[in-house]
Amino acid sequence: MADPRFFDNRGPFSLGQLAEIGLADLHEAADPALMISDVAPLSTAGQGEVSFLDNPKYVAQFRESRAQACIIAPKFAGKAPEGMALLLSANPYKSYALIAQAFYPRPEFAEGVAQGACVAASASLGQGTHVAAGAWIGEGVEIGPQSYIGPNSVIGDHVKIGSHGWIAAQVSISHALIGDRVSIHPGARIGQDGFGFAPDPAGFVKVPQLGRVIIQDDCDIGANTTIDRGTGPDTVIGEGSWIDNLVQIGHNVKIGRRCIIAALAGLSGSVEVEDFVQIGGQSGFAGHLRVGSGAQIAAQAGVMRDVAPGQRMVGTPAVPAKQFFREVAMISRLADRKRQTDE
Repeated sequence: MADPRFFDNRGPFSLGQLAEIGLADLHEAADPALMISDVAPLSTAGQGEVSFLDNPKYVAQFRESRAQACIIAPKFAGKAPEGMALLLSANPYKSYALIAQAFYPRPEFAEGVAQGACVAASASLGQGTHVAAGAWIGEGVEIGPQSYIGPNSVIGDHVKIGSHGWIAAQVSISHALIGDRVSIHPGARIGQDGFGFAPDPAGFVKVPQLGRVIIQDDCDIGANTTIDRGTGPDTVIGEGSWIDNLVQIGHNVKIGRRCIIAALAGLSGSVEVEDFVQIGGQSGFAGHLRVGSGAQIAAQAGVMRDVAPGQRMVGTPAVPAKQFFREVAMISRLADRKRQTDE
């Protein structure tokens, strides 16, 4: 059970309700009226709790689980413990996510401006929006309905945020246009100067950063991530893309739709990432590269050249995955041969 000091459980729900919420089907033996009070992992779930099985690695744990109900793919139904109620789903992890959201939705907030917040007279706040204590909302800001601005966050002049936005504590946003249903986690920095300068023996000369940051609908921006505004072209984060904590997005970068970028990745200026790309943690990109649609970049990869659509890249400098593992195998064979010779 989640710690009630931090999480508010909205259950119980009937099994029939959970099937509807999770886009799942009830197994023929399951009672739709059975009441479920919480979600829990397979290893700890018990009476009144629902769990899920998504990875075949945990089938043995599933066989021994005491969960009263479980979300599974139909092919695992025959491996369930006796008496366990089953919800059948083609995507058990997604079904679990939807059900867990029902038990533990995002905290509600009351409309209004808390004492200690500062909102410019020319700012516009949509119906149902809440501005927490210590927040600062600049001139000409537009914030859509049902949005939340967290404590001590700073929304710079003329920034636009769409409906159902969630801006957590200590976020700063400037020079940005942000779509609907965008979440930005604590400490993120959006729209600050890009790292643009002209080199000169007498000292670097700052290049004014005259672009914006455009974040489209349904994006999620992690804690302490930074997204620099463009030099002249805009920096763009495409619809439905999710960026983890501690990611650096340089000026003029363009991220396509439904991309995933894991923690500690860094994208240099003017990198273009097409749709559905997956970028592993601690990977780095030289500037002015193009990464094709559906490409996968392994963790700690150092990308120094364009990546073709659908290609998997590994290593530093990054090369196609098959080439990388062939080279690793060859080095291993050479090392074995040298060891045998020395013996």
